Amino acid sequence: MEENSTSLQELNHSAFTRIPRVKNTYMKPRIVAFIPAHNEEKSIRDCLAGLGDQSLPKDVELDVIVVADNCTDRTEEIALDAAEEFNLRLTVLTTINNKQRKVGALNTAWKSIYGDPLDLYDKKRTVYEEYYMNSIKAILGMDADSRLAPGALAQLWEGLMSSRNIGGVMAKYTMRMPKKKSLISKSDPHYEEKIATGEYGSLITRWWTHQQKQDMASWLLNLQYSGGSTYVLGGQATLFRPEALQDVIDENKLDGPWQDESDVEDMLLTWQIQKKWKTLISPTARCYVDAMKSYHTFRQQRNKWQSGTVELLTNGNIGVRSKHRGKIWLEQAKSLTNLVIRVLFIVMLVLSLATDQFSYSWIWLTPVILASILNIILAMKTPMHRPIDIILAGLLISPELYLWANLITFTNVWLGKLSANKKDGWANQYSAERGQTKSKLVEGLAVVVLLAGVVVYLCIDQRVFLTSEKVQVAVQPYLQSGWVVLTYLTIISSIAMIYQIWKLRGRHKA
Repeated sequence: MEENSTSLQELNHSAFTRIPRVKNTYMKPRIVAFIPAHNEEKSIRDCLAGLGDQSLPKDVELDVIVVADNCTDRTEEIALDAAEEFNLRLTVLTTINNKQRKVGALNTAWKSIYGDPLDLYDKKRTVYEEYYMNSIKAILGMDADSRLAPGALAQLWEGLMSSRNIGGVMAKYTMRMPKKKSLISKSDPHYEEKIATGEYGSLITRWWTHQQKQDMASWLLNLQYSGGSTYVLGGQATLFRPEALQDVIDENKLDGPWQDESDVEDMLLTWQIQKKWKTLISPTARCYVDAMKSYHTFRQQRNKWQSGTVELLTNGNIGVRSKHRGKIWLEQAKSLTNLVIRVLFIVMLVLSLATDQFSYSWIWLTPVILASILNIILAMKTPMHRPIDIILAGLLISPELYLWANLITFTNVWLGKLSANKKDGWANQYSAERGQTKSKLVEGLAVVVLLAGVVVYLCIDQRVFLTSEKVQVAVQPYLQSGWVVLTYLTIISSIAMIYQIWKLRGRHKA
């Protein structure tokens, strides 16, 4: 059941009457922002402040629809106060018992303007509603915890209107770095309140945020070096052409553009749009977004993203394919290669040391040096980087730890494909962000340390047996084959890194 806190007809009539002496024939072209907000009282004001900062294209107006989705806090009240503060034309729609979460909230905003195909009554639009609907030239989909940089909306508009066949343009996302916790005095009476806002973080939180920021920068650079076409129009900030969204509805017989059939609803929508339209990333428009501030919330978010991507790639019943499908499969293959190289190297290293057959080769330094150069370049191209970030990138400490976190997710998701029970990615992420579930990182590290200790103990205790000629002769063929496989995989990985370093010589910015 859905209820509107402000009548859309009143909003349309109000917008119409703001244009002096209109002869009931047209309205000024406008952008309408859809902002789904589930208990976002801490972030909605900042999001709307960003919209208030925007310089609109000449003769283009902006309307904002905030969807207070199953809220139990002051999201609606704060949004209305912020609209008055920042001089925004805003209405709040409220949902009750919306089971489709963000998808349902976005479709609520869409239906408030374009109607609901499932409505049993054929409601004729008023003249104001017709004028208003026809005046909408772009729809901005935003998250309530995102903030557009000044000028970003005009840049997105310029990209969308540069060609008739462009269906959506996405902003470049940059994670906001938390402020240092040490900036707040522990004697400050508002200490706990300030910490609860999420604006401050510990040393580990700030380091973890930068890794996500650099990962996002690497992805954005790759898209730009490949011509700017993207296989996902991120929900944090994307400007859509309404006709493209309507095509998705008509072709798939939907009641709204967004679907909850996938954990990555923005990727599914993008693939559907790509059947007839181009989907691009803006080279200049920037949007600041929040990172996952803990390993646990990060894992749940990446599990949702990765499982949704794998589902789109492997589920033929979804009925949509992206022209970027080969590129996405290549990324999956790259993750698998990275996983195999590391696991195989650890196994071969332990086995060769245990049987006293280890032989060092200087050529092993080649991929290490290439990885160091690549990560230094990526760190330098990441917006608002710090000297320590470049140093840690060059030493491969940060990239390797972050890579292992992603490889664990990769392995977990693909193993999950063998399971008959499908997990709810959205529910798991929400639970993690609310602190309702806990990370098993400490337990996992304890198991790894315990296993490593057992292996070391056995290698020392059984050294005479393991280094005997009989064991060495039996193990030697496996070692030889393993090192050959590892060599070929390392060569392939090194060539890929050389190619990426070559591409990064360009002047694109993340």
